[in-house]
Amino acid sequence: MKLRLLAVATSAATLVATVVAFSGNAQAATLFSDNFEDGNSAGWTTSGGTWAVAADGSQVLRQSGTSSDARARAGSASWTDYTVTAKVKPTAFSGSNRFAAVLARAQSATSYYYVALRSNNTVELKRLVNGAATTLASTSLAVSAGTTYTVSLQVAGSTLRSTVNGGAALTATDTAFTAGGVGVATFYTAASFDDVSVETATAPTTPPPTTAVPTTPPPTTNPPVPTDGPIGFASLNALGQNGVTGGAGGRTVTATNATEFLDYIDSTETLIIRVAGQINITSKQGVRPNKTIIGVGTSGHINGGGLDFYRSYNVIVRNLRFTNAEDDAVNVGQESHHIWIDHNSFSGAVDGSIDIVRGADYVTVSWNHFDHSDKSMLISHSDGAASTDIGHLKVTIHHNFFDNSRQRHPRIRFGEPVHVFNNYFLNNELYGVASVQQAGAVVENNYFENVPFPCFSASGYADSGPGRLVHRGNTFVNSGTCEAAGSVVEPRTYYGYTLDSAASVPSTVRAGAGYGKIS
Repeated sequence: MKLRLLAVATSAATLVATVVAFSGNAQAATLFSDNFEDGNSAGWTTSGGTWAVAADGSQVLRQSGTSSDARARAGSASWTDYTVTAKVKPTAFSGSNRFAAVLARAQSATSYYYVALRSNNTVELKRLVNGAATTLASTSLAVSAGTTYTVSLQVAGSTLRSTVNGGAALTATDTAFTAGGVGVATFYTAASFDDVSVETATAPTTPPPTTAVPTTPPPTTNPPVPTDGPIGFASLNALGQNGVTGGAGGRTVTATNATEFLDYIDSTETLIIRVAGQINITSKQGVRPNKTIIGVGTSGHINGGGLDFYRSYNVIVRNLRFTNAEDDAVNVGQESHHIWIDHNSFSGAVDGSIDIVRGADYVTVSWNHFDHSDKSMLISHSDGAASTDIGHLKVTIHHNFFDNSRQRHPRIRFGEPVHVFNNYFLNNELYGVASVQQAGAVVENNYFENVPFPCFSASGYADSGPGRLVHRGNTFVNSGTCEAAGSVVEPRTYYGYTLDSAASVPSTVRAGAGYGKIS
């Protein structure tokens, strides 16, 4: 059968919070179908990989490479509500966390929704925005090379629903993309695709509420500001600053909107700034010295933008949820020092969740949850930054949860020592720690689970030259091993610390990392 592409209009529909099935009386119309029996892939646009129509019982669209990611897209940018279904047969995985996928509402080669069959035996419903991936829903599923799976992804209004072999559905709501074409993709995986079809779908309607939902009254008393201090570099007496005290001794104020929040962080006054509710900001907003910025309970939420430190110092950032930053969620730059970033959650940043760059120093990053982030943490922004960064970028990173995040946990240039201990690395697609370009890292008593490359050092990474890395006491489950190289200045030269056993890290970090875990 030849590929068919029909001009069938569909309409956007009312948003819905949660559904488990789609219904409607309208009969579905076929927008597109291709079974490749005509021996060609006319109408498809490919990027990356090696694509060809080949015989596998019947004719299929095959991607045969395993050394990169690859995509093939088809259809119309005007399609809105539809179901795309395809037979997906992974044939070779290059590692333990690779995938083959079906795409919907594709805007470009780097922006779309997709459902991925992963070699670590999971299926994930995901969003990719300019190359940054966010997992919307996931479940366990046995995935093996040589097996064919029927994968369906429905997009209707703001509701997404995927199934594999007609089994239990993954559902989510999201508004990033309202229209776009379809596609198939692989990530370091060879695969065949067949019987691709697209049919119109009816967006669900929102049922009327049966009961009123009461609003939560604002707290009547201020929660206590934590008096405990950081472990590691942010606790030291250096550069005229004896550890981090933040806004201690100053007024306590509460920000409930962006105007208040931006005024407070830009003030020259010493302040404890309580964040109550969602604060929508844009870009990166400057934070002046001597501030504690702390979320109230589980309500403190910074959305759309981030915090920027330019020659700032003595700042505590705690108990906040950061989402959808247009650039970095937290940027510690330009000789800023004594910054403590503790018990926060990060997701959806277009660039880094936390960047520590341009001569910054004496920073502790502790008990944070990096939730399906792409670029979690960068230390030094460039291979050409030696003149500003050598002798600086002393950072302690402990008890963080790198949860299905892709890379930079952290990626380090020039800084020494960067101390990475008691962190939980789970399902990290590209790598864990990369100590490159003359950097020196000590990596100890961490837990790496399903991480193909826990550590890079002597081999460098990407265009960066080699660095140095010492590792000890780590646990590796279904993972590679750390690549050691050279010697590194010991953190105990600067401060004392107590290590948890690596075996206890998953339970300890899951229970304690992220916002809403402290008062």
